[in-house]
Amino acid sequence: MSSGQKTMTLFVTVILGLIFVILGLSARWPLWAWPTTATVLLVIAAVTHSVLIRGAHAPALVPLAEPAPELFVAERPERRVTRVALPSAARDYDFLFSATVSWSELEAPPDAPAIDAGGLAVNAVLQRARALTEQQQPTHSAYVQHQLDGALGTMRADSSNRVLAMAQDVSLALSDLDRERLSKLSNVRKDEDVWEHERNYERSKRAYLGDDVLKDAGSAVVWWLSRNDQEVEATVDRIGLLTRLSAAANNDTVESPFEHLMSPYAPADGPGEQRFISRHQRDSMPYIDDGEGATPADSDSLDTFLAWVGFASDDPEVDIFAQRLLNLARIHGKDHVVDALRRRLGHDEPEGTDDGTSGLGDSPF
Repeated sequence: MSSGQKTMTLFVTVILGLIFVILGLSARWPLWAWPTTATVLLVIAAVTHSVLIRGAHAPALVPLAEPAPELFVAERPERRVTRVALPSAARDYDFLFSATVSWSELEAPPDAPAIDAGGLAVNAVLQRARALTEQQQPTHSAYVQHQLDGALGTMRADSSNRVLAMAQDVSLALSDLDRERLSKLSNVRKDEDVWEHERNYERSKRAYLGDDVLKDAGSAVVWWLSRNDQEVEATVDRIGLLTRLSAAANNDTVESPFEHLMSPYAPADGPGEQRFISRHQRDSMPYIDDGEGATPADSDSLDTFLAWVGFASDDPEVDIFAQRLLNLARIHGKDHVVDALRRRLGHDEPEGTDDGTSGLGDSPF
């Protein structure tokens, strides 16, 4: 029991006691009434004490807050604007702006002219919207719309300070044609980026091959060996090919230390054409000299060729065989071979018909 509860119980008991004394003296109660009154007073004190204890343990009652009085809000006038073109950061691509403009008039000076409050409010909102949209790309219309919701959602005074204006239900879009054009331009730019990266990669690869790998024959051989380090003998066999490749890449001739590795070329069937002959063919083939380098049926090699065919140098049929070779070369248009064979045999063109058959029939054999 707290001191406050004790004080309250004592206070109530004393007050009631004084009241009973005053009543008893005034009414001249008999003597037997005084003990009864004292007993009643003690009962009242006990009841008061019990009530005070229960009240101390009872939950405190939270007073209900009085409802705030509703503020009177006057309905503001509104005007709907739809699909107003506002510039974007890209020339010729405009946003289409739509919104509901609301306003309230400000107190005007006594001599102020009459105004169209709605027109001033719409103009103020459009100017605020334009200041934002002209800094944004047209491809970001959805994002710019949310920006406009925040920028135009506050009542602000117009430039004439006659109205407060704001906008709600803002909508921002692009025309279908502009959206299609921007999509195509975006795809083209992406393709150009990919193409530019591919071209840069090709330049880098060409520079690597031309300035590093194929700058000389040695670099080409080392590059090939680094990629095929288990094929040393095969790399040796490719030195000639790699040397020619290096020379071609640098628009140069084969370096002299590598000339002996080059395989010669022999005339092909067509005029001005050449075919590659293998090293084995080169080693087993006779040559002649036509004044421009070694060619098949070279002077001393003709005897070697005849021996390879099976003719001895003093065989009486050698001249017949040589004549047939001349006829065969003439039929195939190999004039340089004909001249070389004639010089080797040491006589002018043998007798024969105009078609070069030497009277041996239509066949050169």
